[in-house]
Amino acid sequence: MNLNLLKTISASLSVAVILTSCDGLGKMIKKQKDIQYTVTPNPIEMHGDSIQFSVSGKFSPKLFQKKVTLTLTPVIKYAGGEKAFKPVVLVGEKSTDPGQKIGFASGGTFSYASDKIPFEPGMRNAKIEVRGEGSMKKKKKSFTPVELADGTMATSLLVRNDEKPMMAKDAFVKILPANQSTHIYYVINQSAVRSSEMSSEEMKNINAFIKNNLSNAFYEFKGITVSAYASPDGETDKNENLAKDRANSGSAAMMKEFQKNKDNNVTFGKTKEQFVVGTTKEDWEGFKSLMEQSTMADKDLILRVLTMYSDADQRRKEIKNLSKTYTELADKVLPKLRRAEITINVDKKARTDSQISELAVSSPDSLSVEELLYAATLTTDINTQAQIYAAAEKKYGSDWRTSNNLGCVLLMQNKVSEAGDAFKRAEKVAATQPAVSNNLGIVEAKNGNRAAALELYEKAGSGAETKYNKAILEVRMGKYSDAVSDFGNFKGHNLALAQMLSGNNGSVKETLDASSEKDMAYSFYLRAVSFARQGNNGEVLSNLKMAVEKDNALKAYAKDDVEFIKLRSDSGFTGLVN
Repeated sequence: MNLNLLKTISASLSVAVILTSCDGLGKMIKKQKDIQYTVTPNPIEMHGDSIQFSVSGKFSPKLFQKKVTLTLTPVIKYAGGEKAFKPVVLVGEKSTDPGQKIGFASGGTFSYASDKIPFEPGMRNAKIEVRGEGSMKKKKKSFTPVELADGTMATSLLVRNDEKPMMAKDAFVKILPANQSTHIYYVINQSAVRSSEMSSEEMKNINAFIKNNLSNAFYEFKGITVSAYASPDGETDKNENLAKDRANSGSAAMMKEFQKNKDNNVTFGKTKEQFVVGTTKEDWEGFKSLMEQSTMADKDLILRVLTMYSDADQRRKEIKNLSKTYTELADKVLPKLRRAEITINVDKKARTDSQISELAVSSPDSLSVEELLYAATLTTDINTQAQIYAAAEKKYGSDWRTSNNLGCVLLMQNKVSEAGDAFKRAEKVAATQPAVSNNLGIVEAKNGNRAAALELYEKAGSGAETKYNKAILEVRMGKYSDAVSDFGNFKGHNLALAQMLSGNNGSVKETLDASSEKDMAYSFYLRAVSFARQGNNGEVLSNLKMAVEKDNALKAYAKDDVEFIKLRSDSGFTGLVN
């Protein structure tokens, strides 16, 4: 090649290098390390399933060239790939491109709020960097990427999905009153018991009950109460004695009925001491009650007499003055007041717990719905509970409690779809029951349908269980203060987590230590996070050690957790998580 040509080419290249190194874009790239970037928060945080942060920057004087356009793009890099956020465009003071102006002589600052992007689990172990591309006229050059943050704080993921289903309660009682009552009616001014009274339909029924159940182990005969009355149409003194005589004759007549039982082992009702006697010499209250129920023409007039006069003799006088009315009273009302009321006090005892438990499995159709619902509470085996509730629903499907409680047990077995079907069956029977709405809300929450879950929780009302379940969603949505309020008195891991995320880090240990969940692996882990935020490394390592001993899977989780980013070079920490 011609020597003169080589000299010409060499000279041209030298000029090009000099020009390139001296243009504005080249100068900026040469001084790019002087650009100051700040990301807030750092580490970045997941908030309500999304990532968003702000970036600010500062350019010193004579750094941002007048005609340069600089496009900065934050990027998150993680094991699943990388995602770019929306860019921010900065322009020199003489650039014609749109963007935030940065002065040359004075320098300048910029601020930028990223868009939201959905969080992915792999982003816990990630890096945020900003990538720059400068342009001036037709020239484009890439700036060296600058790392802004290391990892994503996703502590809200520690919320436990321990939603609280609402079981319907049984109405089972072990002892039911089964008292039996009968009456003996008397002729005016007499206390003798007529044979017809001892063969009345009322008396036949009570005698049949006594005969059938006196020796029945499920019935406990406790005593006999006799209340005797006189009608308020005779002299007061005579009525008092008459009521006493009727109490005695009624007791004696009833005792004879019990004495017909020749079983010497059965003593109930055979002695006078078992009868508790009371008397009412003039039954004005009974008289008033019968008048209120009557259709007599002068009903209101007689009731007014009772209101106007408190003296018994005056009342009788005023009523007897109504001669036609009094005749009707004597025939239809007063005979019902000349009586002895006899009550056999009886308690009906339920089957024993062991009997109910056995029948609930072997012969559930022989039990009432209350017995079946109660039987399920007598075992802690959820498979047996499911079997009992399924049997109860089969026989008593019109009772919403059977389907609802079956659904609750299916939730405990993590059979979410089957539980949802059971709750829907309960809803068809009792659409307004708060428990059903609460439980359907849990199913929607577990299926990821937060809006539907919240709607159902609102329908369920403000029960403690429903508010707790709502609080779990509020943690996931980043509404930490609301969650603290709604967790209420349910002390434990989730409340402590919400307190920490809402800024009340000091309550975490106290809340956990006072709860039944204090020895859970995740509770020790949460204590470790709390102490990391306080800079107490000794307590961090102590609690983290307990956490990983109880759940080895927490080793890997802690290794990527930016809550412990300041300990990643600590030998005590690395010894625990590796």
